Amino acid sequence: MSTAKYRSIFTPSTEQQRQENFDDYWLFTQQHGGELFEEDRDLLKKRARLQYFQDNPVRLRTPLANPESFYRNYVTMVDDPKSLDRMTLMLTGIYKFARHEWVGIKGAWDYAPSMADARTLQDKISRVHLAEEFCHVRLFDEMLKTCGLDKVEWVPLSPWKEKVYEIFPKLPSFILDAPAFVTELMGVTFYCHLDKLFDDVFADEPEVRERLKALLDEITIDEAAHVGQRRNFVGSIGIKVSKWLVKPFYTMFFDDIPEVGLLFDIKQMIKDGEEFDFNQLPARIVEHSWVPSYCKA
Repeated sequence: MSTAKYRSIFTPSTEQQRQENFDDYWLFTQQHGGELFEEDRDLLKKRARLQYFQDNPVRLRTPLANPESFYRNYVTMVDDPKSLDRMTLMLTGIYKFARHEWVGIKGAWDYAPSMADARTLQDKISRVHLAEEFCHVRLFDEMLKTCGLDKVEWVPLSPWKEKVYEIFPKLPSFILDAPAFVTELMGVTFYCHLDKLFDDVFADEPEVRERLKALLDEITIDEAAHVGQRRNFVGSIGIKVSKWLVKPFYTMFFDDIPEVGLLFDIKQMIKDGEEFDFNQLPARIVEHSWVPSYCKA
């Protein structure tokens, strides 16, 4: 007898179900993040949580053996990535993943209507969603500081990649919705594998390991809810397209971050994406996140 609580994220849904879930998600997000500070691209509860981490810092007991190796490679890989130690490789990979997120949300934030100009519930949801993503970049920055890396700069991507991220949010919804959903799913997949990697890389640094997991949990809780929220935009045809897009999107994105192929099993990550349901996530994540009603068993 199956004890699974959740169905596949690719489970079919009706338009009425999705509309009801937009209403439910809006209630969730108001309680979850608190007041939106639009000028700061921040949220009340998220700001307070980051302040807690900053007021109670945790740092490596044994500093990185060669911080310059990180700084030399964190924007662009200059050295042979196989020559980097595992911790440095992981940290440069985290930065590059978060940097893509940062560039993407900058373009979307500038294009999306402000809360005052939002005409639909979906517009309001998207504005809060983007503010949460800016909060994630601050949490990633705190991860790097936890590992003694306090000179990190968030720099633009190449001009053509910046242009792609600028154009992406301007696409019609029937083109945008499926890829946007898959990118959120890819984030959750990456975070789940990263959480397991922390156990390995920081086996001798338990305090840092637990702090990094706590920071990552803050991000993953939001991102899991974003998977459900973006799924709500996708209809019956789009969800079939989305499942087909998992492999090429994961492959293309992770090929741009050489560290990922050395740290993780990309084939398994693709499989996890194609088979995703919320049963894959730890209870501590799901109980604080949001799941569409049509994905509940």
